[in-house]
Amino acid sequence: MSTLQEYFRTDWDAMTGSDWVGMAISLVMFILMAGVYIWVFLPGNRAGFEKNRDFVMRDDRALRRGAKNGKK
Repeated sequence: MSTLQEYFRTDWDAMTGSDWVGMAISLVMFILMAGVYIWVFLPGNRAGFEKNRDFVMRDDRALRRGAKNGKK
């Protein structure tokens, strides 16, 4: 077990400013990604995502032209 503890041991006193900034950025990104995953998978947000799930395939210009000409 001591080799596993040595492998994961961190020498906090030897960390440079770049190490601290990198660790802070990694933690912030992890927290933001966890928040986005939670937001996306909440059942209350499903309707909005389902409405826009095919936005890449929609041609908005053709839809606007059809609406101007009275077409559906």
